Amino acid sequence: MMIHFSPIGVIHTPYIEDAPFQHYEEAEGLFFIELFKEYKQGLYLLDRFRYIYILFYMDRLKKPWHLRVHPHRGHGMEVGLFATRSPNRINPIGLTTARIFRIENNRIYTSGLDILDSTPLLDIKPYVADVDMKPDANMGWIDPEREGSVPMPGAFSD
Repeated sequence: MMIHFSPIGVIHTPYIEDAPFQHYEEAEGLFFIELFKEYKQGLYLLDRFRYIYILFYMDRLKKPWHLRVHPHRGHGMEVGLFATRSPNRINPIGLTTARIFRIENNRIYTSGLDILDSTPLLDIKPYVADVDMKPDANMGWIDPEREGSVPMPGAFSD
């Protein structure tokens, strides 16, 4: 099976080589998404939303992916790749949310992003509160003491 994606724009941030993975929403600097002009009409009424999902192609990953990893927040714990938000993925597709500050022409000015400058944009979707907010969401292995968290690693076997 062959899958093909084409970028619909470019993401602009102050980050050339490394992007932060924590507390980036309030980062200082200029952050905007520039859609290719042929897609500008797709922005119609997007400014009625406060937040968007941004899907992008992580075109400059330097580390290989592994199915079992030791995430930063895991304090040495090993977990499966799909139980993390690691950027090192089998398919390097990134997902983040951002607040829309304003839309001008084919540009969406946003809050801080955890994305490198000139990253190819794959898609934009509105964040819709009554659909996207899950009040029973938990912290999984990150905070297993919270009610409703999944069992600690070791409960899953190959």
